[in-house]
Amino acid sequence: MKALVLAGGAGSRLRPITHTSAKQLVPVANKPVLFYGLEAIRDAGIREVGIVVGDTAAEIRRAVGDGSEFGLQVTYLPQDAPRGLAHAVLIAREFLGDDDFVMYLGDNFIVGGINGLVERFRRERPQAQIMLTRVSDPRAFGVAELDAAGRVVGLEEKPAEPKSDLALVGVYLFSPAVHAAVAGLKPSWRDELEITDAIQSLLDEGHRVESTVISGYWKDTGNVTDMLEVNRLVLESVEPSVEGDVDAASELIGRVVVEAGASVAGSRIVGPAIIGAGSVVRDSYVGPFTSIDRDCAVIDSEIEYSIVLRGASIDGVGRIEVSLIGREAEVTPAPRVPKAHRLVLGDHSKVQISK
Repeated sequence: MKALVLAGGAGSRLRPITHTSAKQLVPVANKPVLFYGLEAIRDAGIREVGIVVGDTAAEIRRAVGDGSEFGLQVTYLPQDAPRGLAHAVLIAREFLGDDDFVMYLGDNFIVGGINGLVERFRRERPQAQIMLTRVSDPRAFGVAELDAAGRVVGLEEKPAEPKSDLALVGVYLFSPAVHAAVAGLKPSWRDELEITDAIQSLLDEGHRVESTVISGYWKDTGNVTDMLEVNRLVLESVEPSVEGDVDAASELIGRVVVEAGASVAGSRIVGPAIIGAGSVVRDSYVGPFTSIDRDCAVIDSEIEYSIVLRGASIDGVGRIEVSLIGREAEVTPAPRVPKAHRLVLGDHSKVQISK
């Protein structure tokens, strides 16, 4: 079995962060989301991985390399533009050959990995196997319809009137039978080749499509709210570790990680939280569910339930919550007089200002 990892999306819902960074490389607990998926694939016993890349190909290549650090053999598959999930299968045809494969969306996060899913596919041998989860607004997802016996009888991409609340999770398993289905597709109303249409074609041809409704945790980390929630979940499982410098005037409470080369002085850190290598926290409070990446500075400030990316600095700010702060960003107080907010914002930014 091989794996096909999709890492070519533009990440429009995470702008402005993704104007300068691949959405799959935004870190959760100081590790890129994409890495969790690659590790899950490796742990399922799969070694050959094709990564579909687009405009951020160079950044993905620098981060993943040849895959050897993950115990994988990686092949990069360029895609000229995001043209749908089924289009990714189409351009990967030569790489996939006649092997079974798992398709994994690089910005998705699944707790517990995919071992059970892969084992079931190998054991039962359907032509396709999908994962489903119940969502509050299925109109934003691919949606599956099941019959009374729990068998998949229909699929539709982002329907205006969903027939169920069962959304497709971003992990799919296929036999080589899917290639004929993909080859016959026409672009949808979104002008994309939809993987839901390919699976529907398999059903129409009488092929067996199995599904698993997961009750565990899944997130599409395509927006800030979900990124912060996944960060919270991962931090819940960290073990306390202090390899950096923490002075006697500081207090660490709960599961706190201070990586080698980090420095904490005159500060209070309440876990779960992680302070990345080379970062400085001084005269500050870092609250639960906060990840501070490498080479950051938090000085005379308070921050909680947030993600701070590499090289950012926060200096003299009273309180920050529920925030995603980009690489090399600077957060400082505004001048006291006149009372005003001074902002430099990129396209699609969102700002909330207290009165």
